Amino acid sequence: MGKQVPIVGYLAIDDGPPHLVAWEAVGSGALYFDRRNADADQGGTEFKRRKLANTGRLRSFTIVHRTVPGVPAPYVSALVDLDGGGSVKANLVNVPPDPEHVKLGMPVRMTTFVAGTDDDGTEAVAFAFEPSEA
Repeated sequence: MGKQVPIVGYLAIDDGPPHLVAWEAVGSGALYFDRRNADADQGGTEFKRRKLANTGRLRSFTIVHRTVPGVPAPYVSALVDLDGGGSVKANLVNVPPDPEHVKLGMPVRMTTFVAGTDDDGTEAVAFAFEPSEA
């Protein structure tokens, strides 16, 4: 296998099992995926890295039927509330894209997949969520 790189900076793939990481504001506990100079909640400037849970519950979703060329549709675009704190937008995979199979509050877990490979064989690794047992 060639080199792998995460498709976003907050996806850790080289520190044990893949997981998301966020910047946590020390004063308020607010979580941010991007680096911040100040906490939007309390204005503090001290942050620490925090490993986020790989499990959560589906807060909201939409079934996307129209996309750009090369992106298959329909698919489920979702907002997931992570266990222990944090929310993230991602696609929901390994489930039929219809309301009979996708339910608000359903338990989900993070999964990763290779989104593409460059000419040198480097794989871009992305994340999504899939249904899990409660």
